[in-house]
Amino acid sequence: MSDPAKPADSSRRTAIGLAATVGAVGGVATIVPFVSTFAPSERAKAAGAPVEVDIGAMQPGELKRVEWRGKPVWVLRRTPDMLASLKSTEPQVADPGSLRMAYPTPDYAKNPHRSIKPEYLVVVGICSHLGCSPSDKFQTGAQPSLPDDWSGGFLCPCHGSTFDLAGRVFKNVPAPDNLEVPPHKYLSDSRILIGDDKAA
Repeated sequence: MSDPAKPADSSRRTAIGLAATVGAVGGVATIVPFVSTFAPSERAKAAGAPVEVDIGAMQPGELKRVEWRGKPVWVLRRTPDMLASLKSTEPQVADPGSLRMAYPTPDYAKNPHRSIKPEYLVVVGICSHLGCSPSDKFQTGAQPSLPDDWSGGFLCPCHGSTFDLAGRVFKNVPAPDNLEVPPHKYLSDSRILIGDDKAA
């Protein structure tokens, strides 16, 4: 004599199996979009990506501003007079050799002009004191908030920190360090890549 309970158990097992399968599929469908939110967005990737700068048309004395990782980066094409001023400011700056480690300077910028090519300065335009953005003060001589023998450079308007035309911080100002030199390299005579200095 057959057990009448067996068909019911079989149907129940099938229904439970189907419900579990549907639940698992629903769970995966819910988890996949959630997990994908942990992947960096295209915008986030772009924010950290290297930035190409065209310097081909820059004139001597011209400053170009670009953005890299949300920071202002300055590219200054220095004149011969600007480069000559670095010798006179060297005794007045706090870290002429860029040896301090708060903003490690790449080896290719540990020189008096703090650059790969003397003519071009590439620095992050953020004061090392409280993160303000200094103003360019390329005109020489006495000016408000600047010394009488000013030979050109940058002035942070927040607390009066000054930097020479190599981004080196002067002594006895609130800023503790030179302006940061970001990793960069030349792609050609007219293009710089900011954010990557690895050899090709």
